[in-house]
Amino acid sequence: MSKTLEATIDIAASPETVWKIVSDLRRMSEWSPQCTKMKVLGGTIGTGTRTLNINRKGLLVWPTTAKVVTFEPNRELAFRVIENKTTWSYTLTPTAGGTTVVEKREAPTGTSNVSSLLVKRFLGGIDEFDVELVEGMNTTLRRIKAESEKLGRK
Repeated sequence: MSKTLEATIDIAASPETVWKIVSDLRRMSEWSPQCTKMKVLGGTIGTGTRTLNINRKGLLVWPTTAKVVTFEPNRELAFRVIENKTTWSYTLTPTAGGTTVVEKREAPTGTSNVSSLLVKRFLGGIDEFDVELVEGMNTTLRRIKAESEKLGRK
């Protein structure tokens, strides 16, 4: 089994403003240090939308596909990565000063055998990769915060 990875940030912008940033999956590569491209397959993003993703760590580049499993405007967005059985989510909670955003990576039944093997052999091992993922989540949230607060001032 794999543990849940999580990062949280407070953003001085409304949930509606933050949602504009978080829900535009085409822009994920602007926020995430690991995702270099997220191509939305089809038009409007919503539950059931599929994506093709290109990820990178150093010289290693690998594709994944995902399906949006939760899409509740101004509240929650989650997508499940097909290859490794993980679910990534963004939950927005209104606060007196704006919005708290929680990013999670969950793998309640563990990741796929192939994914675990690749992480162990090529990505530094499970524990080290999990630390890097949390660092990446914090980077992602800081970038979403900067863009949301900039947009909120306009």
